Amino acid sequence: MSTSARTGRPRTRPGLRARAALAAAVVAGLGCATLSALPAAAADSSVRVQYRQSSSGSDQAEPWFKVVNSGSTTLSLSEVRIRYYFKADAGASYTFACSWAVRGCANITGTFGTLAAPTADADRYLEIGFRAGAGTLAPGADTGDMQLRFHRSDWRPLDQSDDYSFGPGRTSYGDWTKVTASVGGPTVWGTAPAGNDPTDPTDPTDPTDPPADGPALFDDFNYTSHTDPAIGAHGWNVRSNAGGPGVPGATWAPENVTFAKEGTNSIMNLETSTAGSGATTEHTEILTKAMKFKNGTYAARVHFSDAPRSGPDGDHLVQTFFTINDLKAPMADDYAEYDFEYLPNGGWGEPANILYTTSWETYRPDPWEAVNQHSEVRASYAGWHDLVLTIDNNSIVYYVDGREFGRHDARYLPERTMSINFNQWLIDLAGQGSTTPRSYDQKVDYVLHVKDQVLTPAQAAAKVAAYRSAGVGFEDTVPATG
Repeated sequence: MSTSARTGRPRTRPGLRARAALAAAVVAGLGCATLSALPAAAADSSVRVQYRQSSSGSDQAEPWFKVVNSGSTTLSLSEVRIRYYFKADAGASYTFACSWAVRGCANITGTFGTLAAPTADADRYLEIGFRAGAGTLAPGADTGDMQLRFHRSDWRPLDQSDDYSFGPGRTSYGDWTKVTASVGGPTVWGTAPAGNDPTDPTDPTDPTDPPADGPALFDDFNYTSHTDPAIGAHGWNVRSNAGGPGVPGATWAPENVTFAKEGTNSIMNLETSTAGSGATTEHTEILTKAMKFKNGTYAARVHFSDAPRSGPDGDHLVQTFFTINDLKAPMADDYAEYDFEYLPNGGWGEPANILYTTSWETYRPDPWEAVNQHSEVRASYAGWHDLVLTIDNNSIVYYVDGREFGRHDARYLPERTMSINFNQWLIDLAGQGSTTPRSYDQKVDYVLHVKDQVLTPAQAAAKVAAYRSAGVGFEDTVPATG
């Protein structure tokens, strides 16, 4: 929760149960960019997928895999995708986790997608991918164990008996053709449920042209400084008033919101600094004056930082992009907030870097009580990332770099309009006890909102590119009434 009206507090996780054996958790989803073209070096690549099920328990599925390089050339695992097909429960969202893997859980991604042609035993899939750190496979080599699992996000029981890829008798590894594998795009292993070739051009991961123009906000943040009159004229407020969240006694310093060119783009920078006390701590925030944003697509390109620009590291920092409205009373049911929050050094009980997406129904500040749903990934997100949030009348979906990160339930949909915000602040001063000054940067390239239209990440990126090609640095056609 990133609102300027509250102080920092432990993250609550209603509906989720801790898993002590979890080595790393990755929450993701439907990729919305086409797979890359098959590299020439991988032209003779082929793989086999070996599968076993670890458990047929009632609250989670545990498909374990090994990928075998059955081709004649060394294979880059970052080119490989595996799809496991299943029948979803009505209205359910799912969470992926990696319990342990020879190649490292941090190098394995799990994303959920929807089939173009649902069948009696499959309407969703879990797609397993690999980051560059997973390395390569020599001919004949395999990845070793990938001990994976997924569950309903609300931890309600699930039934695997009607899942296409589930093999209840597969208690040891063996080749399994009810999962598919692709290398650089083309499918090289397995059979998908009827009518669902992963490389079919109707696959929902293929981007389409953006919908017709509708009311939108776009800002390229092409300003000279925080005092530039155009900032206020374009509907932004650079915060200077005191209050939470964060370190008691800290100030919100508008002069620390700056603008500079990086290449051809104008970049907004939010600097947060401290010398180990509330009096020396300066937070930063910029937000829209109007609360007129509700359903539709929100997108921003944001640069997160793991380390300070100067001084010792370790502070419990929060870097954000979010929408929010005001809490009119404790547990008011018309409150709404939707967050991307990156904690590079942990905080809220987390020991290290973690990215949260959280959808809020309501809360009570004292005594603390919250109603929300969140997704998380414990990994570094240092660098530039494309963040997309879509809200319609059925669901809330978060994307990071074109892949689904979290899908939250309809009960968290907004009843009232909201503002759009970016801020950077310190939860507390417990992470680093030094009195040496240090400062942290969060950069923002652009922000986009398209009212009442759900765009894929690829469509949102295309819309931003169209604004820039036309030389448009700012547009706001969203009506004041929301």
